Amino acid sequence: MKPLKFFKDRFYIEFTVTTVLFLVALSMNKLMEAIIYMLYFIIFLEIVRTVVNYVREQRVIISSLVDAFIILALRELIVNLVKINNETIKSFDDLFASSLNHNLLVIAGVILFLLLVRYLAVKTSYTYLIENKKTKKEEIEL
Repeated sequence: MKPLKFFKDRFYIEFTVTTVLFLVALSMNKLMEAIIYMLYFIIFLEIVRTVVNYVREQRVIISSLVDAFIILALRELIVNLVKINNETIKSFDDLFASSLNHNLLVIAGVILFLLLVRYLAVKTSYTYLIENKKTKKEEIEL
């Protein structure tokens, strides 16, 4: 049953492209750069999608905009952790001694805040509220 779904959903295309990109980035020793540029692409895609949706429907979908900011914050976190951070932490006091670690904690806090905003944006969205009303109405009718 699972292999049929793999081919029916055309997941094999995504899997093949991902495998090829991963192997090429790995062979060129550019794995982190590839991940960072893919995150840039996703950010750009989300922002363009938000602008197109605004032009077409005259409204902004907050969840897609928040998604772009979450990905941007994740990219910053990856860059700070992998590319810049070369400090060793031997004690709990060393964690707060560096300004880079302060930046990492701030970025982690921003990510948590954006995840909360994303959750609230989805829970208060128009489509979620309509679907929730339909479900309650169907339960009452039964």
